[in-house]
Formats: sequence, C-alpha cells, structure tokens
Amino acid sequence: MIFHETSIAGAFLIEPEPHRDDRGFFARVHDEAAFEEHGCVGRFAQSSLSFSARRGTLRGMHWQIPPMGEAKYIRVINGAIQDVIVDLRPWSTSYLQHFSVKLSAEERVAIYVPPYVAHGNQALTDNAEMLYNISSVFAPGYDRGFAYNDPQFGIHWPLEVAVISERDLGWTPLDLARSASEIAPAPEAPSSFRLEDH
Repeated sequence: MIFHETSIAGAFLIEPEPHRDDRGFFARVHDEAAFEEHGCVGRFAQSSLSFSARRGTLRGMHWQIPPMGEAKYIRVINGAIQDVIVDLRPWSTSYLQHFSVKLSAEERVAIYVPPYVAHGNQALTDNAEMLYNISSVFAPGYDRGFAYNDPQFGIHWPLEVAVISERDLGWTPLDLARSASEIAPAPEAPSSFRLEDH
C-alpha cells in the first residue's frame, strides 16, 4: 500500500499495490502495522456500507466528539463520489482547512480520515456504494454535524444536491467556539495545547 499525504494533517489517500498475473490481481487494502507506522488508527470496531441510489445525493458533514472520536477508512466499491473532509482539531496545523477528492471504484484509492475531522460526500454516479471501516461504534449523543454549504469553508460540491436527509438539511453552520471546546479535551491533543491560546 502507498500512503499519500493530503493537505489535512494525518489524513491520507491510500493506494493499493496490486500483484498481477494472468488471473487478475491481488492487493492488500488494510495492514494494521502499516497504518500505525503512519500514525493512523490501525484497528477498526465496525464496518458499514453506504449506498446512494441517485447521482447528486449528499451526506454530511459529520463527526463525533470525545471520548467517542472515530477514525474512518473509506473505499468506493461501486461508482464514484466526491469526498470532503474538514479539520476541526484546534491543535492541528491544518485546523479549519478542507480537502476534497474524487474517489471511484475504478481507481480503487481509499481515504483515511482521522478522529475529529468532519466528513461528507456527494455521489457522482447513480448507485454509488462505499465501504466504511470505523474505529468506534456510532454513539448517539456524541455525534455532531454542520451544514454542507457552510460559508465559513467554501466547499465546492460538483453537482446540484439531488437528495439529502432531513437531518443533514437541518444542520446549521459550525459554531467554532463550541466545536473547539468540545474537541479540545481529546486524548489526541498535545499536552502543551491550551484552548485559550487559539
């Protein structure tokens, strides 16, 4: 596997290295030790499928607060999506920056999203399907979200929104002060970090 750094600290695009022969190919898509060598969570508690039947379907933006922060390792297994992440960690060098990338089943590149980095995506094709590996289980009461069109981030979604859940449509722009105060106690925060300095 090849780990490609993104503009978000600790987030990677992960490319398989296929071993090819006359039958096709065989490739690792997860290796706990390799993930940990790159500072990633290497063990996942849950795997889930996400299926969007209609092109333009939008999901996001989502994350969980401490102590239920979750890393996500996401791979498209049918069709294509535009994947977007936003760094909400006040101690991060990429705090409040966003990264956007097209992922497809054809190219087989996956994305690793660290804890406390918000995530969303838009289906670029009909019948887009994703496999999520998640480091902690969904925890009602610890889940958070903000509006997909929050002007603070200027995220460009490539298609008109065709389908979105009532829940996602109801999210408001991110309250930066509240978000920072909720995330700052995370165990991943440097011991020298003080919220009042940021």
